[in-house]
Amino acid sequence: MGASLILGILALVSGLGLRYWINRRRFYRRSPTGAQGFSSYEKSVIVTNAERVGKLVAIVLIIFGVLFLWSYSRQKKAKEKTSQNIGIQNPL
Repeated sequence: MGASLILGILALVSGLGLRYWINRRRFYRRSPTGAQGFSSYEKSVIVTNAERVGKLVAIVLIIFGVLFLWSYSRQKKAKEKTSQNIGIQNPL
């Protein structure tokens, strides 16, 4: 397996997992009225900003994961094409 395939899968799974974890925490923090419950204002600001940064990191990981997987597929197609061209030029 290629390094780009492994990096792509790891980045994609990490990004999706991070988004899931942040959204799950946000969901369980909500009250029946839909308001988020925090013990203090400072905690509210810190957690909200940390979640924003975490979501941006998750989006970047997902984008890199997709790009790595796309790169792997392009490399694989190029390798297959060159091996077909060599087989056509030099038949056994």
